[in-house]
Amino acid sequence: MEDRITRRHFLGRCGHSIAICASAALFPPCMSSRPARAAAIQRGFIGKKLSPYFTPLDNRMIRCELCPHGCEVGPGERGLCRVRENINGQYYSLVYANPCAVHIDPVEKKPLYHVLPANRAFSIATAGCNFDCKFCQNWEISQATPDDTYNYSLPPDRVVSSALQYNSRLIASTYVEPVIFIEYMLEIGRLAKSEPLLNVMHSNGFVNEKPLNDLCDILDAACIDLKGFTEEYYHSMTEGSLEPVLTTLKVLKTRRVHTEIVNLIVPDKNDDMEQIRAMCQWIYKELGPDTPLHFSRFYPRYKLKSIPPTPVSTLEKAREVAMNQGLHFVYIGNVPEHPGGHTYCPHCETLLIRRIGYRVNVLGIKNGKCQSCGRSIAGIWQLPAA
Repeated sequence: MEDRITRRHFLGRCGHSIAICASAALFPPCMSSRPARAAAIQRGFIGKKLSPYFTPLDNRMIRCELCPHGCEVGPGERGLCRVRENINGQYYSLVYANPCAVHIDPVEKKPLYHVLPANRAFSIATAGCNFDCKFCQNWEISQATPDDTYNYSLPPDRVVSSALQYNSRLIASTYVEPVIFIEYMLEIGRLAKSEPLLNVMHSNGFVNEKPLNDLCDILDAACIDLKGFTEEYYHSMTEGSLEPVLTTLKVLKTRRVHTEIVNLIVPDKNDDMEQIRAMCQWIYKELGPDTPLHFSRFYPRYKLKSIPPTPVSTLEKAREVAMNQGLHFVYIGNVPEHPGGHTYCPHCETLLIRRIGYRVNVLGIKNGKCQSCGRSIAGIWQLPAA
């Protein structure tokens, strides 16, 4: 008999695997078993929370106000992100306090290179995303629904206490687009503000200004994917658009949230050096020359398995272009042991931070300044005073 499984069953198995990995990361065998019992996992979404980001319409329809998709959703239906449902004319998040992935990562994995280097980030994600990137590396959960995955019951106060218990200095909302679980992020952030913790996110930046400003109230740092620099690329590769992402980057700067940018270079898709030059000119003009920019190497994933990895020479050329446009901190990512992963002082060229994979040595920076010449280095180098 033919052995076939449905997409739902396949995603469920993926979710179970991810949940097991998360459990191993969060609750290693040497630790007390009490937190594990408090954060047991189960299949499907566990609860719901009314969202403040919607407008009621006629006939119990609603319009979502969270991201620029502006989904108009009928009763019993969900938006494009698959995690928000119209229940009798009210719009609910189905992923509040229900992460399917919980890990402890190096902060460099986000990647955030100018935020508490060599520290750990307590990292969470739920199912769902408001993009469908053809190169997504976490598509098993980003393109799933909370019905498909195995999820933790992990309320915001448990996130904060767990981060402290496992000696993390940051709480990171990551892996999928975290804006889709914004209500969860906001409550975690409010609680974490009274603790020695930073709140950070890795986001595609596709969010409306009102919820973004709410996030800025609790965010210390953001890593934003600037996936390309044309609307055509965004439409064809992500089902999103560029202009809202550029607006997000400008708002983050205005609100003084430390921001780093990742540009994944996909061969023959967004590797045109003139487009990269235009992007770097925009970053220099709108965000400033000290904005860290990461050129990341593409590997075959999801719907782009036939495209080979990005040549390292392409990444090196992009880095050269960016630095020629005046950007001071330009990195090459997903290429272990490449010198383009180190941080150098833009004034005296002293090596400040050496990175070999996730082995990080802070060598020449103290209190946010180069120890050789005294130049201030943009970033967050210590926790705020209590």
